[in-house]
Amino acid sequence: MTNMNLYSRGDRLFVIVNMVLIGLFTISTLYPFIYIASMSMSTGFEARAGNVILTPVGFTLEAYKQVLSEPLFWSSYANTFIYTIGGTLMSLAFIIPGAYALSKPQLYGRRFWNLVVAFTMWFNAGLIPFFLNMRDLGLLDSYFGIIIGFAVNGFNIILLRNFFEGIPRSFEEAARMDGANEFQVLWKVYVPLSKPAIATVALFCIVSRWNGFFWAMVLLQDEDKIPLQVYLRKVIVELSDDEEFATSLLTAAYSVETVTAAIIVCSIIPILMIYPFLQKYFSKGIPARRGEGVSGARTGLRRSPVRARTPEALPRAWQPKTE
Repeated sequence: MTNMNLYSRGDRLFVIVNMVLIGLFTISTLYPFIYIASMSMSTGFEARAGNVILTPVGFTLEAYKQVLSEPLFWSSYANTFIYTIGGTLMSLAFIIPGAYALSKPQLYGRRFWNLVVAFTMWFNAGLIPFFLNMRDLGLLDSYFGIIIGFAVNGFNIILLRNFFEGIPRSFEEAARMDGANEFQVLWKVYVPLSKPAIATVALFCIVSRWNGFFWAMVLLQDEDKIPLQVYLRKVIVELSDDEEFATSLLTAAYSVETVTAAIIVCSIIPILMIYPFLQKYFSKGIPARRGEGVSGARTGLRRSPVRARTPEALPRAWQPKTE
């Protein structure tokens, strides 16, 4: 820990105030998770009465038993994994080549295509035209419609394009001297050098897909295909409209609030497990300046002989002849 004696009184006050503010901010971000977890493990009556503040009141796991006993919960959970994994892979399959192409100065109409991608960040066709487009393409009520319909995001393309532009051209030139074509340059040079940025974009896609709700609710009619977020809404609506269930809340071990909290806890567990492994890439995935984060990276191609600095290091056929 830093020796506070090395600071002046003003500096020490500044550090203390910063630590207090950071602590309060940390508490404010952790409290919602603690509250939801406590709510899910409290009795329905206590949750309904608003007695749950920090810790569970009347500890019980009845809400989890109710949630985990529903077959539709497990099918929606599996569907969420399908949409998340399939959608993320589909997004990367479009975003990586698109960002690579837009990063090339020799691309014909490069400024126009970059403007087209940026334009989609500000404006879109609207809800009804998009729905009609999905209907005419036969993508309603299908897994593929949810996966392909939201595969490309302009922000992610621009983010990855900026990282590609920061990679020194010398890496690409060395690969081309080794006979690499365009696809080999992309997959053996740019992709290995851009793992932090790709991991960052992948995390954005994972979180977006996992939390996807509105369009899944609009486009999917079959209950066997709905994701977890749509199932959560379905449970809230059905339990709230169930008069018989509402009259039993005074003695029930679970309620709408506890069941909802239990589903939320179950839904955020996968994200909480994945995030720590990808969080370390954020500092490198969004570089502050061009070229940052690529030093020392290794590619899948051998070093070009053109980079040799001494005649002895050159291939024998390239060495100068001695008489």
